[in-house]
Formats: sequence, structure tokens, C-alpha cells
Amino acid sequence: MEVPDLKASLLKMKVTLSALDTYESSFTPLVVIELAQDAKEETKEWLKNRITAKKKDGGAQLLFRPLLNKYEKETLENQNLYLVGASKIRLLLGAEAVGLVKECNDNTMRTFTYGTRQNFKGFDDNNDDFLTMAECQFIIKHELENLRARDEKMIPGYPQAKLYPGKSLLRRLLTARIVTQVFPLHDNEALKKLEDTWYTRFTLKYQPIDNIRGYFGETIALYFGFLEYFTFALIPMAVIGLPYYLFVWEDYDKYVIFASFNLLWSTVILEVWKRGCANMTYRWGTLVMKRQFEEPRPGFHGILGINSITGREEPLYPSYKRQLRIYLVSLPFVCLCLYFSLYVMMIYFDMEAWALDLHENSGSEWTSVLLYVPSIIYAIVIEIMNRLYRYAAEFLTSWENHRLESAYQNHLILKVLVFNFLNCFASLFYIAFVLKDMKLLRQSLATLLITSQILNQIVESLLPYWLQRKHGVRVKRKVQALKADIDASLYEQVILEKEMGTYLGTFDDYLELFLQFGYVSLFSCVYPLAAAFAVLNNFTEVNSDALKMCRVFKRPFSEPSAGIGVWQLAFETMSVISVVTNCALIGMSPQVNAVFPESKTDLILIVVAVEHALLALKFILAFAIPDKPRHIQMKLARLEFESLEALKQQQRDVLLGPLVSLWATSEGDARMTESRETR
Repeated sequence: MEVPDLKASLLKMKVTLSALDTYESSFTPLVVIELAQDAKEETKEWLKNRITAKKKDGGAQLLFRPLLNKYEKETLENQNLYLVGASKIRLLLGAEAVGLVKECNDNTMRTFTYGTRQNFKGFDDNNDDFLTMAECQFIIKHELENLRARDEKMIPGYPQAKLYPGKSLLRRLLTARIVTQVFPLHDNEALKKLEDTWYTRFTLKYQPIDNIRGYFGETIALYFGFLEYFTFALIPMAVIGLPYYLFVWEDYDKYVIFASFNLLWSTVILEVWKRGCANMTYRWGTLVMKRQFEEPRPGFHGILGINSITGREEPLYPSYKRQLRIYLVSLPFVCLCLYFSLYVMMIYFDMEAWALDLHENSGSEWTSVLLYVPSIIYAIVIEIMNRLYRYAAEFLTSWENHRLESAYQNHLILKVLVFNFLNCFASLFYIAFVLKDMKLLRQSLATLLITSQILNQIVESLLPYWLQRKHGVRVKRKVQALKADIDASLYEQVILEKEMGTYLGTFDDYLELFLQFGYVSLFSCVYPLAAAFAVLNNFTEVNSDALKMCRVFKRPFSEPSAGIGVWQLAFETMSVISVVTNCALIGMSPQVNAVFPESKTDLILIVVAVEHALLALKFILAFAIPDKPRHIQMKLARLEFESLEALKQQQRDVLLGPLVSLWATSEGDARMTESRETR
């Protein structure tokens, strides 16, 4: 009867990592590690020991076991798969180590600490739901990535795989292809509940963003939140654009009004999004989560040296070599690709001219349909070129050898955005401002927009889903044919998930929305139906992307995020370009030119003046609308004040500690002297 009381009292005490047991035979598997089929036994044993070893001995102190036991390996196919988990206390201590922010009982958001765990809302020593499964998997990933070499000079069994003190073991194992992949497992029950409230019922409703965040993490939830917000923000443009396109297309007054509304709309929606994003991320805790010092990215290489900031031993690479690679190789290659894109565009215009001549000479219904063929072919070629260039950009950016993952992502996004912008919009700018053919501009815009949306739906969701379903049927038949007297459900789940594609992040998803935003904001005054087609696409995009996340790809690791990052700047840059484009289109309209029949200089000056005035209004609106709501600003200021006060108190304790000890010692000596004199 005393055992439960003893256990409860131990839990209330300050728990140290050395007290945790890492040899539990049964635990909830959270992460799967797959090793190469020819991995050496000594390597497996060494990796197991490092994962399960105590923190003081350089281990991760996690729970670790093979997917199959000895008997099952004789019956089933040995896949070199291992399961990783952690005890509840280990996860709570890990939450403190990564700096997770949770809501307290007083409704404030604070960094979680194990010692003050009872102060946090929803915490109970007997409750396992305080940390979401996504947070638990993020903690395990953090601990695995922070397993570092100590005295080892190489990976046991692989003399060519060199190690040095401070090197991440998991990253080295991945680059040496000893570990083929590490991925978090799905929770089938929780996934089914999420699907039921997310995409299985095709009804117009808000997405369960908080539930998405709880299952996939903040980065994925922010993408779906932005997709939903952007879709609803497009509805006013679609509602206004539809009757405008049908009834008053050549009415100049309405033309100017629609273009002006477009300019204000593109500014306001981005500013309002930032406020909504701040509300969400504060509620999730990532807005106040402290950014940790970035470790070198896995592919970074160089001569071994000492980091002057951290004092750790790590590869060092001169920045001038990186700059030479960027400006002497990457930049010329990007310019060459841009030139090739323009060359393909001119071929497209030759095809357009050929189709138009053919139609004018014959005038048949068949040739009228043929007029759309060049645009469709060009839209398909654009998608192919974008994807091929993406692979080249990834290779180049990796070859540039950036130390930090953030620097790598920024350079990659810049390369891809520049090419995609020119590849997708150059033909439209050429038609609008060189050929000045508004009819062809509307036709090309409609074809590019609709074709790209259909291709993205097929390539990103429908085709992978079909392939995954076929693979799933094969695996289930194989497992059902086994005559092993075991519960094969976990085995089947792991085998199914390990063959799924790996979700490479939200880059492609944001890029698709960025291009869509460009089509709408740049040229919707010429083709007002652009917003309506974008809304229709996005309603299906929500469901197809949700299907893709739940059933096509492996579950991605959760990544804390406080916003959409550099994409916010990309969208804002596009909105600035849209001001210039719309003003130029208004200035080119026949109605405006009729007002200035003689002096084109006056027309250009007036258009430039209006453009500058609208840009000024845009920046005034951006400044006038705070990025964070007032109540969020107050809460953040309060947290900063409390942090400063806590730091001051800590400094006082450090400074006054020796003085207090000295005073106590002096006081004790004085009392002893007085006692002796009294005697």
C-alpha cells in the first residue's frame, strides 16, 4: 500500500534525468528509425546504447527497441526498423529543454518548466494529454539530433565515416546513408477524428486549425490557416468581378474603380492576416517562444575548427568562397535560365501567331479551338520548367555550402521566386505592355491560371494518392497472407508509412498561392474572373491538401513557427508590383488616352503621380494597421517586464550571496566571542 504513495512523492520531488529508466520493454512508439539493410551489427548496438544512455554519459535517455523481436524476424521480413519513445517524465523534461510555451492557470503564456508544472493549465500527474503527440515527437527529434560525438573518431563498423567532438550523430548517420530515414508515426485514432472534422465531409465550413496544429504542428497549421484566410479574402474580389465582367467590361469609370479596389484589397488583406496570425501563434505559444542558437545544417562541410561564439568544434568554411560560388556560378546560371525562359516565351508567341493566321485563313470551328492550344501547351511547359529549375536551384544552393538552414532556405526561395515570377508572368507583361493586346492578355491569363491549377491538383494530390492506395493494397495482402501468430497491426502500419512519400515542407504550397496571388492582383482588372477561379480552386485545394497530409505523405515532424516567414515579404512585394501594373494598365486604356489625345507626356506624368500616391497610401495603411493587436502587445510587454525583473533578481542573488555568507560568518564569530566573554 505504500508503493503508490512513494511513487507520488517522488513525482512531486525535483526529478533528475539520471533517475529515469530507459529500458522499458513496452512503450508507446512515437518515432521510427530505419537503418540500411546492410547496416553492421556493431553499428546497431552502438546506436542503441547512445540513444538509451543517460544524459550525463552523452546519451539521449530515450526508449528504444526493434520493431520485430527474434521470433518475428524469422517469420516476417526483417526491415531494420526501430521504434523510439520516451517516458512521461522524460518528455516533460524535454519540453523544458526545447523551451515549449504553455498556458498557465492565470491565462498567461509562459515557458514550461518541470519545477512549476502544477501552475500550467491542464497539467495533472496522472494525465498524459498535457503534451500533444506532435510536441512529443518534436522533443524526441530534438534529442536525437542533439546526440553528439564525444570520444569517437568514427562510426563503429564504418572507418570511412569520420566523427569529431560535437558532431551530430544522427546527421552523420543520414549523410553516410547508414540511417535511411527517421519519421514520426501517425496516431490512427486521432487521425481519423481529425479527418472527420476536416475534409471527409464536403461542406462549407471553417477548418479545425487548432486540431491541425495539435496533430501536425504550427508550421502546417499556419499554412492551412493562411490558405483558408486567403480563400475567404478572395470572395469580395470574386463577387465584384463576376458582374463586372459580364456587364460593364468596357466602362472606364468601373474599370478605374475595380483597379483601385484591387490595390487597397491586396494591402489590407496582408496586414489583417498578420494580426490574425499573431493571435493564433500567441495562443499556441510560439509567438513568445525563444529562438535557440541555430546549429550547422546537415550538408554544411568545411575544415574542422572552433566556433568563436559557441566554442564548439565544427566545420569552418570561408565566407569569400561561398560568395565566389554565388556570384561566379549560381548567378550566371540563374540568368541563363531566365534567358531560356524568355526564349521559350518567344516560341510561344510564334505559335500564337501561327494559330491566329490559320484561323483567319480558314475561319472554321476547328481552328477557333486551335487558338487555345498554344496557351495550354505553354502553361504545361511552364510547370515542367518550374519543377526542373527547382531541382537545379536546390542543388546549387546546397553546393553554395550555407552554414545555417535559414540562410539555405532564404537563398533557395529567392532563386525559385525570381525564376517562377519571370516564367509565369513574363508573357503576360509582354502581351500587356509590348503587344498591347488586351484580348490576348485575357485569353492567356485565363488559360495559364486554369491549366496550372488543374495540373497542380493532379500532380500534388490525386496521382500520389492513387499510387499510395495501390501500394497500401499490396502491403495489406502481404500481411494478411502471413501465418505468424502475432498482432501485425503495428508492423503493417510501419511498413505502410515507411514507403509513403516524404513531405518536403510548405514551400511548394506557398509558392502555388504566391503565383495565384500574382495572377489576381496583377491582372484581375483585365480579367475579373481570375479571383472567382482562384476561389473555386482553393475550396478544392483545402480538401486535396488535407488528403495529401493525412493519407499520401508520411507524418512530418512538428516545427514551431510564429508566422509564414519570408513568404509574408514575398506577398507584400507582389502587392507593390501590382500597384505599378494596375496603374500602367489604367493609363493604357482607350478611355484614358482619349482624355489626352495630344500630350502623351502629361498622361505619363499623371499615371506616375497616381502610382506614387497609391504606393504612399499603401505604406500608410501598412503603418497604420499594427502587426499585433493591442491586447497581444500588452501581454508581450508584460512578459518582457517580468523576464527583466527575474533577471535582476538573479543578478542580485549572485552579487549578494557572498556578502550574505560573509555577514553570517561574521555574525556567528561575534556571537561566539560574546559567549566566551560571558563565561
